Amino acid sequence: MAESFALTEATYYILLSLVKPRHGYGIMQLTEELSGGRVRLAAGTLYGALNALSTKRWIIQLPMVDESRRKEYRLTEKGLQVLQNEVARLRELADNGEKILREE
Repeated sequence: MAESFALTEATYYILLSLVKPRHGYGIMQLTEELSGGRVRLAAGTLYGALNALSTKRWIIQLPMVDESRRKEYRLTEKGLQVLQNEVARLRELADNGEKILREE
């Protein structure tokens, strides 16, 4: 069985944003959009998280194209597995909550 642990909401949205390659500002925008504005990543927070996720090998930085200063990132296979595990964990939480609440 795969290792299971809860991700922070910010980490979850960063990983979700990186299913397709994105640069930092794109990650910030998509995270805010997906969370309905609840999760807003400051640049320092985002780049600290990206460094940590890179160290864990959940994401990689893509080679820079031409003279662009944009750094793009994407999920690795390991990062995709972590994200899929988290979606399954969250689904189980929601299913259990709905089941108990229906019994009331």
